[in-house]
Amino acid sequence: MNSDITYKRLLLFIAFVFSSITLFAQATVVTGTVTDANTRKPLSFVTVAFTGSSIGANTDDNGKYTLRTTKPLTQLSISFVGYKTATLSVVPGKEQVINVKLFPEAKQLTEVVVKSGKKPKYRNRDNPAVELIRQVIAHKEQNRPEAYNFVEYKEYDKTQMSFINVSEQLSERKFFKKYKFFLDNKDSTILPGKTLLPVYLDEKLSQTYYRKHPEKTKTLILGQKSVNFGSFMDSEGFGTYLKRMYNPIDIYQNNIFLMTNNFLSPIADGGPTFYKYFITDTLQVGNSKLIQLSFTPRNTTDMLFEGDIYITLDGNYAVQQVRMTINKNINLNWVRTMAIALDFEQNPDNRWHLSRSDVRADFGTSKKGNHGIFAERTITFKNYLVNNSRPDTTYDGEATETVPDAKSRPATYWAENRLDTLSKAESRVYKNIDSLQSMPSFRRTADIVTLLLAGYKSFGKFEVGPANTFYSFNPVEGFRLRLGGRTTPELSKRYYFETYAAYGFKDERWKYFLSATYSLNNKSIYKFPQNYIRASFQRDTKIPGADLQFVQEDNFLLSFKRGNNDKYLYNDFYRLDYVHEFENHFSYTLGLKKWTQSPAGSLYFNNFENGRLNSIHDLTTTEATLSLRYAPHEQFYQGKIYRIPIPSKYPVISLDYTAGLKNVLGGEYNYQKLHASIGRRTYLSQLGYADITVEGANIFGQAPFPLLEIHRANQTYAYDLDSYNLMNFMEFVSDHYAALNIDQHFMGFFFNKIPLFKRLKWRETASLKVLYGGIRDENNPSIHPDLYQFPISEGAPITYSLGSKPYVEGSVGVENIFKFIRVDFVKRFNYLDHPDVPSWGIRTRVKFDF
Repeated sequence: MNSDITYKRLLLFIAFVFSSITLFAQATVVTGTVTDANTRKPLSFVTVAFTGSSIGANTDDNGKYTLRTTKPLTQLSISFVGYKTATLSVVPGKEQVINVKLFPEAKQLTEVVVKSGKKPKYRNRDNPAVELIRQVIAHKEQNRPEAYNFVEYKEYDKTQMSFINVSEQLSERKFFKKYKFFLDNKDSTILPGKTLLPVYLDEKLSQTYYRKHPEKTKTLILGQKSVNFGSFMDSEGFGTYLKRMYNPIDIYQNNIFLMTNNFLSPIADGGPTFYKYFITDTLQVGNSKLIQLSFTPRNTTDMLFEGDIYITLDGNYAVQQVRMTINKNINLNWVRTMAIALDFEQNPDNRWHLSRSDVRADFGTSKKGNHGIFAERTITFKNYLVNNSRPDTTYDGEATETVPDAKSRPATYWAENRLDTLSKAESRVYKNIDSLQSMPSFRRTADIVTLLLAGYKSFGKFEVGPANTFYSFNPVEGFRLRLGGRTTPELSKRYYFETYAAYGFKDERWKYFLSATYSLNNKSIYKFPQNYIRASFQRDTKIPGADLQFVQEDNFLLSFKRGNNDKYLYNDFYRLDYVHEFENHFSYTLGLKKWTQSPAGSLYFNNFENGRLNSIHDLTTTEATLSLRYAPHEQFYQGKIYRIPIPSKYPVISLDYTAGLKNVLGGEYNYQKLHASIGRRTYLSQLGYADITVEGANIFGQAPFPLLEIHRANQTYAYDLDSYNLMNFMEFVSDHYAALNIDQHFMGFFFNKIPLFKRLKWRETASLKVLYGGIRDENNPSIHPDLYQFPISEGAPITYSLGSKPYVEGSVGVENIFKFIRVDFVKRFNYLDHPDVPSWGIRTRVKFDF
């Protein structure tokens, strides 16, 4: 497991904690079902509320509702269009079930048409609702803002997060009295039937200019204000993650990215294949005639919406309003409800533009829980101008720029320029969090949370960890203890130090690491854009060919491995690295490394000199490296002292050049290595997504096998995305190779059609890994005996070069088991005659996903 926790896990942990809070007050809890008095069928979307209060809720698809309050309210009001309003008595302070039968309003009918027979089966053919949606699809491009030559507007972006239904009496308990100022700051107006305790708020005001020819979008951030969590959490990184979950909605796009998943838009090109449409009503709004079109998923577990869309009948078939949510059966983790509201305003030329977007969702560890987390992102657009030509200088520079004083705007600026309003509770959250994070008791609690989630114990300027590496074991070192830590930005934003020491009780050797880093741009070295120089020394063990991404090799769980894995190296690394990232997400790294490797365990280095076997104690190389990387629009899970790239639809391209320098700092060989890779996440709409990586390398010059490409193998029982999971360590070596890696996630597209799997909400995966490679004659030890010989075990070779056929392995699997476990059946298709290689295996992986 990665020692650095993502914000996703933090959100789920917080949701779990608050889902477990005991309600100390004597709450009035009313549950029940609302039905039609005549047909006895349940009624959906009925408004149920405590009389004389703002506490209310709507019934679900089965007519069920739940209301909760600690206020002494005694009456319940139930209302629904077309039915008589009912008022019933409630006993305060008790849990009770009140089922309601609503009677229809009596109306005089002018005409009654009775038709016999079954309800007609839904079909697209000759369906006026489908014909209408096809017109909307055909007119999408002309209704998008990009249809204009020039567009400009001011945008106000507000994101808030709150805890749901924290007990009103909690602040009266002895332990929590000191937090009363924070716990009593609640809002009961936003979410009917629930109270919200705001804990996070981020506001951003910006001005955007769009030009069609040549196409360029320029955004100036005029003001930005966010809650400051202090040393406990990176507020900017948390905000980036939250906004990624609540991505801006473009209804005209085929796919809408929300909660890290792709949802199909109701007006997507392929919408009629996945949605059912119904014409509900015809409306007159001002001078505009609209059609209300309802839509619902054909399969309620797919990543689809349901709701209503209002379409103009002026020949443009533009979207005027959207109200949509998700079905309760959707294959989406943690999210209990989600509601999206889009409002459009008319331009002077009678076209329509988005004026307000509101996305809200609450989530927790239980679908039916009364506690959890609620978050909402509201984007308001004003001063919308079209075809207003601007000088070319308006679009110069980076796509997004921040004006100098944007993050230090006074309260008066926000009061005058905010395009929306803050609730009373929201307006207090900045001051409350500032006060909270400065309290010693809260800081102690935050330290415990950080230790549990991230594995680090903070001591302010220094932190110790990660905890999952304190103890491990392997065949060479035996029982291994390790203790380490690193400095934090509280010590300095310029200087950073990291160290650890480890001891193996079997080999009786100390291992250690020390690095010193200097930031050249006076920013944290973990934040974009990086610009730093680092010097480091490491003496430790390593398995040749083991390259587990984002994982500490001495993680305790990885101590368990299949087969024989006692061939290790003792490595000494002296490194000097310079890293420079640019705002356009291009970066380069310059490095100089002295590397001494000695065989350990049953591994040995042998060659033949004058026909005699010669044993080699160690191998020293000196390498100069240049790495180029381009990752357009890259974002990160950003923490205080870590960051993890977020996969996206944009490619990540890297090119690495390494030169071995003979007779420089003891280097023994001259060689060059060129490596290139390109990877990206390809979104396939309702078929999920695929992570695809293509890479290749070539080594120029003669070098012994430890300096060639020892292909990434994995002998643990964890499924590793970037390694070959049924390949043995050191099994294959190449001086040139090309590889393809595809990891497909179908997100339940097929399982959602199978009743049992649909209920379990499992999801399908498949992968394919293909590796071509080989060794040229100049690096073949059987042709050049003076080169290091490939290792053998009990007289049989264990290291090979790839032949004319590639190494191929694939897998099919199930993920989302218990919402976070992935299990793969992995199959190896060739080179099965090698000793101790499995032809198949079961591998697992822990993955938190929505």
